[in-house]
Amino acid sequence: MADTEYLDGQILIAMPTMSDPRFEGAVIYVCAHSQEGAMGLVINKPAENIDFAELMSRLNLPAGSNTIEFDLADHERVVHFGGPVEPGRGFVLHSGEYNSHENTLAINDDVGLTATLDVLHEIAAGEGPKKSLLALGYAGWSPGQLEDEILQNGWLHCPADETLLFGTGVEAKYQTALEKLGIDPAFLASDAGHA
Repeated sequence: MADTEYLDGQILIAMPTMSDPRFEGAVIYVCAHSQEGAMGLVINKPAENIDFAELMSRLNLPAGSNTIEFDLADHERVVHFGGPVEPGRGFVLHSGEYNSHENTLAINDDVGLTATLDVLHEIAAGEGPKKSLLALGYAGWSPGQLEDEILQNGWLHCPADETLLFGTGVEAKYQTALEKLGIDPAFLASDAGHA
């Protein structure tokens, strides 16, 4: 696959034929894609059995000046199921103006990924990214696996934008992503045809 065909910064949309139930109806933001494989975050599925406040308490942050104090809006944040790989590890997908130097992967000018507690401390202090999405776990593909799944009609892909990533409600992201491609979800068949 040529460099121009890599899907970093793109959205994957699961087709109705998706056989893996963990990705049924999934919308995934591709954070990295190269000849070594791909990594992305599911952005439209809430994590089961955990909310933001409980996650913060599970982090066992030390008392004192390093304690994170969140306001009500932060407690209402959705913790996303980012994918089945390393489900205990947290990732913050965020707007590109934030950069934690060696801890942030700049996916493009508009979006970055940080996987350290520093970003949560900065969000709490009002110094973090303007827009963010917290996910537990990630989706990963070995070399050539994502390309094969696309060829087998497992995924559609489209450009990402800030509204789809950070502004659309979790329940609406699948339909919004399809609409970006001009596709009515009602016309997607679960059976693939062959000529």
